[in-house]
Amino acid sequence: MRFSLTAAALAALPSASATIFYAGVAQSSGEFGAWSPTAQVGTGLPGRFGVDYSFISNSGVDTMVDKHKVNLFRVAFLLERMCPLSYGLGAKFNETHFDYYKQSIDYITKTKGAYAILDPHNYMRYNNPSSQPFSGSVIGNTSDLTAATTAQFGAFWGELAKRFASNERVIFGLMNEPHDLPSSLNLANLQAAIDAIRASGAKNLIITPGNTWSGGHSWTKYGAEANSLWIHKLVDPANNLAIDIHEYLDEDFSGTHTECTQEPVANLAGVTAWLKEHKLKAFITEFGGSNTTACVKMLETMLDYMRDNEEYIGWTAWAAGPFWGPNSPCCTDQKQLGSLEPGSKASDGGPSLYDTIWVPVMAKKVPAKLQWSGPASVNGGELTAR
Repeated sequence: MRFSLTAAALAALPSASATIFYAGVAQSSGEFGAWSPTAQVGTGLPGRFGVDYSFISNSGVDTMVDKHKVNLFRVAFLLERMCPLSYGLGAKFNETHFDYYKQSIDYITKTKGAYAILDPHNYMRYNNPSSQPFSGSVIGNTSDLTAATTAQFGAFWGELAKRFASNERVIFGLMNEPHDLPSSLNLANLQAAIDAIRASGAKNLIITPGNTWSGGHSWTKYGAEANSLWIHKLVDPANNLAIDIHEYLDEDFSGTHTECTQEPVANLAGVTAWLKEHKLKAFITEFGGSNTTACVKMLETMLDYMRDNEEYIGWTAWAAGPFWGPNSPCCTDQKQLGSLEPGSKASDGGPSLYDTIWVPVMAKKVPAKLQWSGPASVNGGELTAR
């Protein structure tokens, strides 16, 4: 789908009713400990909780909620740990692993009174996370006899949803960054998950990604495979579905480079117009930048853009997490500048991205009033100060 300059310009105009209800940070460490340079199947599985991987630092969450007044955390996990390879993807879980994950989600939602996005960090793949994001079989690929089926993906989500249905502060993020699969298959997998979630009785807010890494800049691109031709076809009987978008600012939108060169307002114009056309709402659950002058300006512009356009109701910056140490999750050309985790430091002991990006830039853009009570909803809720 192509958008005229007029449509793009209209998408950039602020709406009088624009509101951010949810704002916070992604928690990345639950997917750690499975990497293999040779893509060896089974590496780091199931892994040792607290040694190879973890989910959150309670003290880090405390700082984010109590000091920075955020109300949203996106918490990554691996499907292969929740559903071990010996079981296969589906409704049978590793109960020990699930209990560790639930403890983290409960701490965020019940102890701190914030909201949590469940994040299967698997790129629409299952069975070999050892060289993510490219290893593993595409879910639903019928030409791959080792691939989990679309029905298995639905069964997984039906079970997970049933277990969290009573917690209205839990948001179901269907999948992290599907890529390199037909958009028709992506749609089928996502719809199977939505159907299973609603069949379980869960009414929780669902956020759905697109194909091609769920990139906002590419939402209307790639011809017949464009997300703009597919994702609005999803049907949610509960009408509690939002779109999950990722958008980085470096040259190739990967979030790996130090320099920010991609203007966010221009690159989000197409997807914003599409959201408006289909009366949909969105979260941007991954974005980030380094501490260069250009990046700071673009991050501020992007956060203001979300604030000023009613199509966007929430965001989580990439990324905090207890296992990053001096390593950086984003935007440093592999320089060790730490993460957004409170208390993290660069490898030389100097300020981390928490000190140079989160505190002076992102934290200042957290709205003074957010939703702190009631169910997570595509329509938001009452806004109050913390």
